[in-house]
Amino acid sequence: MKKVKRTERGWAGHFCCARDCLFRRNTLLEYEDIKIVVSTVGLMLDPLNKDKYIEIGCNRYYDTMAFHSDLVSLGPEDKKYYDADTSKQVYFDSPWTINKIDADNEANDMHEVVVKEISKELLKGNKYESNE
Repeated sequence: MKKVKRTERGWAGHFCCARDCLFRRNTLLEYEDIKIVVSTVGLMLDPLNKDKYIEIGCNRYYDTMAFHSDLVSLGPEDKKYYDADTSKQVYFDSPWTINKIDADNEANDMHEVVVKEISKELLKGNKYESNE
């Protein structure tokens, strides 16, 4: 029986200000020749006032997004890092935003729901091909 390979990684998968986010989660899903990164970020510190949190988008303090992944090579022998190609977004039906501060547990749950949805769809044959 085939299954989706899941790898938890220690860096943010999207959002240009992720370095200021206290919550970062990145999961690589691999099935056959398809690689998808599910990324959740949030609880962003205000760069001008480290005692304050700011929204990372319109009415949200956390969000989850998914993207097809491409090999990011650090040299000719390196085949280690498959990172999000943010030009190839993967759309899903599950909730993807949280509009309150200090919701790390809910963000983890949201991330898990998206990982499960995409994994289930991959097993059903959805390749998440772009409509472009």
